[in-house]
Amino acid sequence: MYIVPNHLESWVEVPAGSDFPIQNIPFGVFKTTSNPSPRICTAIGDYVVDLAILSDMSLFDDLDIAPDVFRADSLNPLMSLGKDVNTAFRKRIVELLSKDNEELKEQSWHFLHPMEKVEMLLPVKVGDYTDFYSSMEHARNVGTMFRDPNNALLPNWKHIPVGYHGRASSIIVSGQDIHRPCGQTMPLNADAPVYGPTARLDFELEMAFVIGQHTELGDTISTGEAENYIFGLSLFNDWSARDIQKWEYVPLGPFLGKNFASTMAPWIVTLDALEPFRVKGPEQDPPVLPYLQYEGDKNYNIHLSVEIETESGDKKVVCESNFKYMYWNMAQQLAHHTVNGCNVNVGDVCASGTISGPEPGSFGSMLEIAWKGTKPVQMPDGTERKFIHDGDTVRMTGHCEKDGMRIGFGEATAKVIPVKK
Repeated sequence: MYIVPNHLESWVEVPAGSDFPIQNIPFGVFKTTSNPSPRICTAIGDYVVDLAILSDMSLFDDLDIAPDVFRADSLNPLMSLGKDVNTAFRKRIVELLSKDNEELKEQSWHFLHPMEKVEMLLPVKVGDYTDFYSSMEHARNVGTMFRDPNNALLPNWKHIPVGYHGRASSIIVSGQDIHRPCGQTMPLNADAPVYGPTARLDFELEMAFVIGQHTELGDTISTGEAENYIFGLSLFNDWSARDIQKWEYVPLGPFLGKNFASTMAPWIVTLDALEPFRVKGPEQDPPVLPYLQYEGDKNYNIHLSVEIETESGDKKVVCESNFKYMYWNMAQQLAHHTVNGCNVNVGDVCASGTISGPEPGSFGSMLEIAWKGTKPVQMPDGTERKFIHDGDTVRMTGHCEKDGMRIGFGEATAKVIPVKK
């Protein structure tokens, strides 16, 4: 583990309130107009740092990382090198960018790119994607709306981190538009389903963790080992078509209502960067089975926000939530995922499920915010939202803050455009 001291500064100017001080050093993949080949990068202030160029300058030679890792089209080869190598790699980047190493500043034009002039790519090659359902407030809200309010949680919910396997191929990077999906729905009081575009397109505010080490079939990962397999976290919007989902989900769960798109931020923030922001999770009652028990603080105090921007440019923040609310933490999720011997691979993505807090302002989906359409959100341009309209842009942001230090995740942003003809 390597935690960058709070007092450390960089020779790169970092604006106040930036997501990317030298204490962060997240990882991503980018390309530019002048050099369209993907390569891996980090971020500091308003700049992207081309790590392939720093490698060409022999600045990572002591780490024994193969040159092709820096010019990969995903972080998978880097992640597969393991925790020790990646910790040393991040520490070396900090050394190069710290104020004590200002001689590198004269050569910065080789490897520093303004963020607005680069194209960020999907940071990982996703082999498999698992979506959990681990916010008790969200599960209780949904159960209250669609079932018995007095028995909102299903009998298994407090005993296992409920999850399902989603669609990896439709995970897209922030900034890519999504088309409104079509499917079957069952109108109220109708005798037969109809086909057409969803009328209840929704976002789901989530965090995703990325697997950095593989296991063999039959292996299990304990809660104590889990963090050795987690490379880092990213913002994640698991789009949902609620009317399609409602009609199809019995008996096998989500399908077309969920697999059309999920938006992932381009930056993966390491667990080392998040170490100062650990917090205690909610009390789990009844006690969990032994394989789900854990030691230490496994939740993280990550402030999360969702903003809707209309086609006219008007914006409104509709949700302020926090990752600390998660009832089931990542270590428990991964332990449960593998307890049956399911193998995991480098690049696999596991999402938290919708992150809702205890108050209406912290609900992580429009289904909850507008309470199944009964409490529309008033927008600044005079329109209202029960769900997401064509032309709307949904922007998710997240950051940690403590003792004057801020670590951010960038954005997971996407615009909804009409059905593809």
